[in-house]
Amino acid sequence: MLTRKIVTHPVLDWTTAQLARGRKVAMATVLTASGSVPGKPGARLALTDLGDVFGTVGGAGLEMSVSEKLGILLQEKNGGHGGFVETFQLYKDAKGQAGTPLNSLCGGLATLSFEVIQPMPHILLCGGGHCGKAIAEACELLDWKHSVFDVRSEFSNEDAYPNAVEWHNSSAEAFLAGEDSSSLARFSDILLLGHKWSVDEVLLKGMLTAQQKEAKVWRSRIGVIGSKSKWKTFSESALEDGIDQKYLDEVDCPIGLNVGAETPAEIAIAVVGQLLARIKSQDPEESSW
Repeated sequence: MLTRKIVTHPVLDWTTAQLARGRKVAMATVLTASGSVPGKPGARLALTDLGDVFGTVGGAGLEMSVSEKLGILLQEKNGGHGGFVETFQLYKDAKGQAGTPLNSLCGGLATLSFEVIQPMPHILLCGGGHCGKAIAEACELLDWKHSVFDVRSEFSNEDAYPNAVEWHNSSAEAFLAGEDSSSLARFSDILLLGHKWSVDEVLLKGMLTAQQKEAKVWRSRIGVIGSKSKWKTFSESALEDGIDQKYLDEVDCPIGLNVGAETPAEIAIAVVGQLLARIKSQDPEESSW
């Protein structure tokens, strides 16, 4: 048991830290091993969606094959439907009857589990008014994390949002100056709900510019509350400022499912429903029955 704890614990700690940063992680774990297998039960290898790797399942051909499968799993819709279990034969001349043959001289069999671990949704509410509060309450029902930004101090504090993870109160420019693509990736979704479009506009242009510079590390989805005409005017201005159309196309404006929402509570249901459909990789227009 001591060996397994030593092998497993650092990988789990590292994985937890990556999830907290908003990274998706695929992990392989040796379940059983027999013969001359380098990775013993409990050995783990973890890979993030940025390609960062930690841990080992024994090295050599087994680790190379496992790393490739983890990379493929990260790209699959719904994370390969929860993962899979696969047995490997570490024989150079293995035929495949007992598992996937590898060009190896080690000998033995190893069975590994493969899984994708999604970070918990963490919603940044840029605007702590009525809609922000209603969305925060909906997030709490789903055990999703939320944080708040507002230029007005009374709308971004622990009294107004007692269950928030973070409270940010500053100008839009000051907030952006303290963040970059890597730090913003801790938020799965950034929702611009400000009481002034001028504030949302500064935030949105700043975030799209950061996204364009560091697309590889950018993970957050951006949604904007507003009309189609407002979005058209903004898009024209953003294009003039050098923001590529493909980044504008990835922004949701207006946010939320088209359910005729009018009140803050209805808007919250529409917005959270849209986010949930994305997380579950479901088309809201298609029946699941």
